[in-house]
Formats: sequence, structure tokens, C-alpha cells
Amino acid sequence: MSFKHYLLEYVYGGIDGAITTFAVIAGAQGAQLSTAIIIILGCANLIADGFSMATASYLATKSQTELHRHHRDWKEYQKQGKHPLKTGLATFCAFVGVGSIPLLSFLLTFVIPYSKTTQFTSAFILTGVALFCIGFVKGIIVKKHPLRAAGETLLIGGIAAGLAYGIGAYMQTIV
Repeated sequence: MSFKHYLLEYVYGGIDGAITTFAVIAGAQGAQLSTAIIIILGCANLIADGFSMATASYLATKSQTELHRHHRDWKEYQKQGKHPLKTGLATFCAFVGVGSIPLLSFLLTFVIPYSKTTQFTSAFILTGVALFCIGFVKGIIVKKHPLRAAGETLLIGGIAAGLAYGIGAYMQTIV
């Protein structure tokens, strides 16, 4: 599977995996839930949302292929087109791979004792680094200024995390 050929799926899956998993963690942290619940929610999110994203990627690519099948450019599209199963797999792998990063500090609790504050701070930093790296690499590949691309990716992830944390904190006060 060529990395450049499936760049969209790697970037999309990786960013969404990091953002949604960290958003789940941030919401749970805002609601002051236990480490065990954070790990359960994070792992459930990784698999269920990763599968959902992979399925959507697969079906979108399959639909695009079926749409082109009836056009004159079919043979050209076949040469350049993507395989639906490979797009789904690339999306899933990127989602789970990068999406696991925010959970690392919570999973390490079984080996290294952390305080809850340190776990969240570590998850925040690790997620930020992952998003920055994805944005930076994306910038290089698409010939956009890497730092600008990295900053944009980091900003979007930060907004999502802030929203999730705020909702978690608010819901904790009313539930």
C-alpha cells in the first residue's frame, strides 16, 4: 500500500483517531471519571469509531468506483483509482495507531503509577505532538509550509479537546 497513494486516508484517519480519542479522554477528565472508565471509553472509541471510519472510507471509495464505471474515463480511473478495501484498511490502521497515543499515559498506569493530573497532562502533550507531526508530514507531502500545516492541525485538535472537556465538566455538574 503506497503511503502517498493513500495519504488522504492516513491523514484523515490519524487526525480523527487522535482528536476523537483525546476528546473522549478530555470529556471524561472534565467529568472527573476514573482512570478505568477513561481506558474503557477510550478503547471502545478506538475500535468502534475506527471501524466506522474504515467502513465509511470503504463505502465512499466503492461508490466512487461504481460511479466512474459508467464514464468514458473508466480505464484511466482504474489505473489511478484506489481499492476500497485498502482505503478502509488504511483509515482503520491510521485511526487506531494514532488514536492510541492519547491513551498511552492511562494504559501505563498499570506499569508506572501516575496521578490523574499527570495522566491527563501527558495525554494532552502526546496528542499535541502526534497532531503536530501529522500536520508537519502532510505539509511536506502536499508542498505546504510544514509548520503552518502542523499548526492548523494542532489548532483544530485543540478546539475539539476544549469543547469535549467543557462539555464533560458541565455535564458533571448537572448529572
